[in-house]
Amino acid sequence: MLHQVDPYFIAFYNMKTLLKLEELALFILGIIAFTTLNLSWWWFPLLLLTPDIGMLGYLKSTKVGAMTYNLCHHRGIAIALFVIGFYLDSFGMLLAGVILFSHIAFDRMLGYGLKYPDNFKNTHLGNI
Repeated sequence: MLHQVDPYFIAFYNMKTLLKLEELALFILGIIAFTTLNLSWWWFPLLLLTPDIGMLGYLKSTKVGAMTYNLCHHRGIAIALFVIGFYLDSFGMLLAGVILFSHIAFDRMLGYGLKYPDNFKNTHLGNI
């Protein structure tokens, strides 16, 4: 006898999988963008975790921590840095935009989202 599975569970599971696959694709895009910067490959993993500096705000409070974390993990900021860097021909801004974009995709692929101010584990993607 086959067990019935709740259709809402299936839809939720598939949606999480789809979102993770989408973030994987964006992470790969970030890697491709990094290759255009003509840096040695080892810079990418070295710099990939630098946006987590935003977690230092949690030393003050969860409210400040959520604000600094979210500021360092906002995809719009990553794209803005990249676009401004492109138009100003600023290598540093281009690099910052690519690393931030890649880091965000990597985090969200693992299920880490933007933080609510009540608790570090409370994210826009659910609890971690």
